[in-house]
Amino acid sequence: MTIGENESLEKALRRFKKKIEREGILRTLKEIKHYEKPSEKKRRKRRSGGRSTWKF
Repeated sequence: MTIGENESLEKALRRFKKKIEREGILRTLKEIKHYEKPSEKKRRKRRSGGRSTWKF
């Protein structure tokens, strides 16, 4: 990421944070950093995915 000549550091940092959030980098780091029990994985997937992850 390049910073423009007239761009302030705060604005560049805000742009960088938005870019990381959009790409999902922080989310994957959190998933890797901490162990997640299988029951917690299922619960998280069920909450985010709605009915698509449930078996009928």
